[in-house]
Amino acid sequence: MAANNIKVLLVEDNPGDVFLLHELLKEVTTDIVELMPVERLFEALNDLSKEDFDVILLDLSLPDSQGLETFIIAHNQAKATPIIVLTGIDDETLAIRAMQKGAQDYLVKGQVTGDLLVRSMRYAIERQRADNALRQSEERFRVALKNSPIFVYNQDMELRYTWVYNPSYGLTVEEILGKQDLDIIPVEDAQRLTTIKLQVLATGIGIREEVSITIKETTRYYDLTIEPLRNETQEVVGVTCAGIDISERQAALRERKLAEEKIREQAALLDVTTDAICVRDLNNKIVLWNKGAETLYGWLATEAWGKNASELLYDEPSPEIEAALLQVLSKGMWQGELTKLTKSDKEILVASRWTLVYDEQGKPKSILTVDTDITEKKQLEAQLFRAQRLESIGTLASGIAHDLNNILTPILAGAQLLPLKFPDVDERTRHILEILEINAKRGADLVKQVLSFARGVEGKRITLQLRHIIVELAKVLKETFPKSIEISTDVPQNLWMVSGDSTQLHQVLMNLCVNARDAMPNGGTLIISAENLLIDESYARMNWGAKVGAYIVVTVSDTGIGIPGEILDRIFEPFFTTKEVGKGTGLGLSTVLGIIKGHKGFVNVYSEPGTDTSFKVYLPAVEGMEPLSQEDLIPPTGQGELILLVDDEPAILDIIKTSLEAHNYKAIVASDGIEAIALYVKNIDKISAVLMDIMLPSLDGLTAIRTLQKINPQVKIIASSGLMSDNKLSAVTDIGVNTFLLKPYTVNELLLSLEKVLS
Repeated sequence: MAANNIKVLLVEDNPGDVFLLHELLKEVTTDIVELMPVERLFEALNDLSKEDFDVILLDLSLPDSQGLETFIIAHNQAKATPIIVLTGIDDETLAIRAMQKGAQDYLVKGQVTGDLLVRSMRYAIERQRADNALRQSEERFRVALKNSPIFVYNQDMELRYTWVYNPSYGLTVEEILGKQDLDIIPVEDAQRLTTIKLQVLATGIGIREEVSITIKETTRYYDLTIEPLRNETQEVVGVTCAGIDISERQAALRERKLAEEKIREQAALLDVTTDAICVRDLNNKIVLWNKGAETLYGWLATEAWGKNASELLYDEPSPEIEAALLQVLSKGMWQGELTKLTKSDKEILVASRWTLVYDEQGKPKSILTVDTDITEKKQLEAQLFRAQRLESIGTLASGIAHDLNNILTPILAGAQLLPLKFPDVDERTRHILEILEINAKRGADLVKQVLSFARGVEGKRITLQLRHIIVELAKVLKETFPKSIEISTDVPQNLWMVSGDSTQLHQVLMNLCVNARDAMPNGGTLIISAENLLIDESYARMNWGAKVGAYIVVTVSDTGIGIPGEILDRIFEPFFTTKEVGKGTGLGLSTVLGIIKGHKGFVNVYSEPGTDTSFKVYLPAVEGMEPLSQEDLIPPTGQGELILLVDDEPAILDIIKTSLEAHNYKAIVASDGIEAIALYVKNIDKISAVLMDIMLPSLDGLTAIRTLQKINPQVKIIASSGLMSDNKLSAVTDIGVNTFLLKPYTVNELLLSLEKVLS
């Protein structure tokens, strides 16, 4: 075999394994490896008859030969060529038997590495060379035995020792001669040796194997070569054996393997962990940089090695870093939170743990740093705290809203009732009553807005008219924004309809308006406008997210400070904000974009520093007619029906009773659930319907309704509340009540609800 040139016969019928072995060899060795693959045993035998190979890689399971016989046939054909058996995990026993028959080594498929393959081949070749040389120089070897530590002996067919040189096992020649292995070494070891030697006697094929022998609790390892001993007629008459004590080498090999395995495991753990692990010397130079550090900070290990850690990871030195360094040097460890920079100059927050590493003499030599990215965790914590604050605000707002609605209900009903009671009042008094009604409705609208934002109530997708949302929003803005900001709207009467969630769309416009307010700290003009738009193919191609068809466009414009061009592309990123800490979450515009995308629309923004800013929201238009509001409908008057009114607010009972009587109804009142049940039982044949407040003292409205339904399953009920949450609506619906009145309600809404349940 020429230097750096290995000629290999690969007998393997699996193309995948052939490819893998070929690739492994290419990756790990610079030697010229000539790999000749064949799929069948007869092809291998044919090649062996024509040319020589340095090593044979032999699969024992072939299309034309199976099991141990495959090796025996190949070995008999090429006794001078070392054979390495290839086997599966489940076939290691078969591979060991092949080793006993003369195979130089075996490799388990799926566990073969390039280094292992090359080492095995070279080892097999070297061992085969040694065996050949041993046989060729037997005489010289015998002479050399005089100064050799090798234990050499012959045994007859009954495996009795007939000749011994350099005896081992702590015995003399006389103590060994004439004995069998069972007579001089422990039973288990003797049986194992006997099995090997009997195999050599049976096959006539020599075996080389590493064996262990334990005597007096001390285990020694031997490299044992066993060959058939033949007479002049080549008849096998026994075995000749040579063994060398390799215990020290074996111990060193085991220690080295354990050390290498430990190093591999530690290296694998360093790269598997998602934490960024860095080791830097006491001059702050990076000497170790794992995969987690590459992922977190963006610098490859080759880029980070040898660099100053402070220059790589920090914008500028800080007292916090200096304090951490002093503590780790004095106490051996430090941990805390640090802000660091990535390769792209992005700031991230990490939980950092520093540990001082010592050399073998106990002197500090480096600092181990383990960093965990907690940027998102901190952002989520901040969101959670904000959500908890909002939840608390929502709970408080819900309670206040209930009381306000109870207060506004008699005011609103009274404002509508007084013109009926006093039709001849002068124009000034009539105008005052109109102002009273308008402001009561505005108050009710404000309460609804507070609840929708505080509780995050979402409605179903319905066909709706955005004009009403814009008008209602403008009312709220005029009440809450600084007077220095002028608010105007421009919405055509023929604006098309959209399909959407009114609460979410209200939130979109409110977020845009709040941003506009913040952009005008010294005052200005906020304009909310809407228009119909037909988008063609050209427009759709120029605007991502747009499709050909009908849209409505809502524009929110301000005369504020504008948006710098360098951040215009980032304003829709979650958590991106230019506001001071505590004054902005960075979620407003990302929420806007998310909601509009959910409605199959898109958003455009136009702005320059120091000029006006306009956000344009595009929503697909749908066909449909705007439903009439309850205020536009004219309800019929009553026919003298008796209505049971149940409420714990005397003012509400009084004004609603008066309003019903003014519209040709009769009414009786109860202030709690118990009184309501008593009155209903007394007047069961006369009462046509019950208007029941859900929140009552003594006996709550839901329990009272269930009781009335047991008394009369056909009872007609209208549920009412100043705070009708989704849970309460579900509870009311579950007991069969489908008509609700949310306080404060108008007389028209009450009369229409009565018409619905009485019809």
